[in-house]
Amino acid sequence: MPRSGTDADGGAGPGRAGVPVRPKRADARRNYDRLLVEARAVFAERGTDASLEEIARRSGVGIGTLYRHFPNRHAIMSAVFQDALAALLDRSRALADAPDPFAALADWLGALIACSGEYNGISRALMSASHDAESALSSCCVPLAEAGDRLLRRAVDAGAVRDDVSIGDLMQLTNAIALAAEQSPSDPALSDRLLALTLRGLRH
Repeated sequence: MPRSGTDADGGAGPGRAGVPVRPKRADARRNYDRLLVEARAVFAERGTDASLEEIARRSGVGIGTLYRHFPNRHAIMSAVFQDALAALLDRSRALADAPDPFAALADWLGALIACSGEYNGISRALMSASHDAESALSSCCVPLAEAGDRLLRRAVDAGAVRDDVSIGDLMQLTNAIALAAEQSPSDPALSDRLLALTLRGLRH
């Protein structure tokens, strides 16, 4: 496993929590970008358990180059999930002053489930990473939990949600819903039904 510091591809090695630091040299940056593009495509086609060797091959680089940029599977999954993470954080900010705090929370949880279901396997990995501060995916879990907690607290303060509900439990529930939907592709309405059940249970 590669060490921190400058890698042989000209970029920086893994940063805190295993999240890669963006490479600086032009050819290293091109490799990084190409790996990310192909990772998105391969994960969309085959799920996040897909072969990392295939991602490297389709990117036209060796597996060693992939590991210099992404030291493990969770690191490349975290990088792939960054666009979805940014969208979810933007959505939470847009909902922060919504007139109906409960509807705002419901809207955001639905968006979270949709994003978690974008790649087969991501919801299971996020569930696992929520208990593992060393996982690169924790860099996604922590800001999502903070954003969700602000919406949850607002709904609790408005008397719309029970005060014994925690954002950690909600995050696990939404990932479980996404995972259940992933396992039942013939039932596209399943996630909506399960979210509706969850929301009914939240009511004060």
